[in-house]
Amino acid sequence: MASTFTDLNGRCITLEQTHHSPLCREFTILSPKMSLRSVLGYTAAVWLTAYAIFYRTQNTSVLSASIVLTLVGMILHLHLFKIDQESMLIIGSIGVQMNTLYASGRESVRFIEMKKVKDIVINEAIYMQKVIYYLCILLIDPGNPRGVSEVVPVFQSAKPRLDCLSQVYRSCQEILQQTQEEQ
Repeated sequence: MASTFTDLNGRCITLEQTHHSPLCREFTILSPKMSLRSVLGYTAAVWLTAYAIFYRTQNTSVLSASIVLTLVGMILHLHLFKIDQESMLIIGSIGVQMNTLYASGRESVRFIEMKKVKDIVINEAIYMQKVIYYLCILLIDPGNPRGVSEVVPVFQSAKPRLDCLSQVYRSCQEILQQTQEEQ
């Protein structure tokens, strides 16, 4: 089931929910693809600046350097920063797996065992004179079972708004409650 929402910047994002079983659900947030218009705009700006410098200095290395820097910059941006999708798979008795898929195809995976999960909550923060909400996993402190050792944010890049996070939160709470009842 797919639903369309907006992120904190007003861009459209898609939330896909997959129910594998009563105790296993997957949530995937798809971000918009990179805009060809913005890529062409940045490339044109860099190359026009390089051409203006070349026109003044008559040094061809300026043009060569601008082409190389533009290509290297695009590759680094795609490999390190542009995230196409983020997903969270929660399996009641096993744990939570978070995947991040970058535009270059690189994938980052983190798994948290269910016995380390204290709760999944929606937290709020003040950022640039705005209150933002984010979903996070609270991990149990081994030294103090009532304490929290770490707060792990989920969907960091997509930055979905509260209405999207609420749907994910409710489903996660259903699974956590069913898992606690079975134990």
